[in-house]
Amino acid sequence: MHNYALRRLFGVPFVIWGVLFVLLPLFFVLQQGLTDAEGAFSLATLGEALQWEYLKALGLSVGLALVSTVICLILGYPLCLILREHRQQNGLLIFLLFLLPLWMNSLLTTMAWQTILERHGVLNMLLGALSLPALNIVNTPAAIVIGMVYNFLPYMVLPLYVAIVKVDNSVIEAARDLGATHWQTLRYVLLPLTRAGIISGCTMVFIPALTTFVISALLGGNKVLLIGNIIEQEFTAAYDWQLGSALSMVLMVFIILNMIVEFFTSAQQRKEAV
Repeated sequence: MHNYALRRLFGVPFVIWGVLFVLLPLFFVLQQGLTDAEGAFSLATLGEALQWEYLKALGLSVGLALVSTVICLILGYPLCLILREHRQQNGLLIFLLFLLPLWMNSLLTTMAWQTILERHGVLNMLLGALSLPALNIVNTPAAIVIGMVYNFLPYMVLPLYVAIVKVDNSVIEAARDLGATHWQTLRYVLLPLTRAGIISGCTMVFIPALTTFVISALLGGNKVLLIGNIIEQEFTAAYDWQLGSALSMVLMVFIILNMIVEFFTSAQQRKEAV
């Protein structure tokens, strides 16, 4: 009984942290989004947030976030398989190289990509030296996807690497002994066993990619506006906290749905494991 009370006492700081930095901000967002300028309850602002121009920006944000997540998965999964095979040799060094973006400010790395992709940037200088035509990538959705993939790829690699390393070698060897090809081993053995890591990685990439505004502001300029940029402008430039909060509530629906899918998928996998 004493140990149980002690464990509950250790949980108090986390409860305080959650209330102050999770529940209270969410409460203020809901309060601002569901009231008018006089503070009275109103759904007018929420209806304004559902206008076509905002839904279009939200759809573009969801699309770019999905593309970035898929690219991170395609790049991260083979990398983790390579790291698993060579973790006794140079695997740790390669793993640390892919974690380098986490050690630097994301604003600096995004500005570096802006310098690389701009019209007279490093990329076009190299293409010009090779007598190749210049590429106009900056201020396009492609530039935003490149910035998202570079900044969020480590968030995909971390859970994938943990999940793949946990797979017992004997399971893979058994599949090979039974005549399974490399593709069949990947499809019927590795992918099902690492599904939790895949879902966690996709969630960790999709949510920040959906809500980002710094990457799209620097690499997309004023030509590509995502929902994160509009929310940031409503709070900092237009000072319309009601509309900014209402847009945040609409965006929050997609985040909650993503978390619900992750929860039920993980619960289903735990049930299957038992």
